[in-house]
Amino acid sequence: MPDSQKPHEEPEEHKHHVLEKFMNATDRMAKVIVAPQRGDPSAPVVHKHDDFEQASEDELRTFEVETDSEGHHYAVRKDTKP
Repeated sequence: MPDSQKPHEEPEEHKHHVLEKFMNATDRMAKVIVAPQRGDPSAPVVHKHDDFEQASEDELRTFEVETDSEGHHYAVRKDTKP
């Protein structure tokens, strides 16, 4: 097959460079688009006192914290305790 009809093959280092450039670009884009929402870790938790929070509180009241002989803590529903 003449050289003019051979498919174009890129050198391996060029393929690596293109891939690295692409990955760096997507990494930078992800940091901008999906930036973590970080607040002040020392700020107090804001309670909304809404229906969802009330439902969570009601659900937590159905559990009791137990401690096994090795000191591990776990929750047990009060209505299933022996």
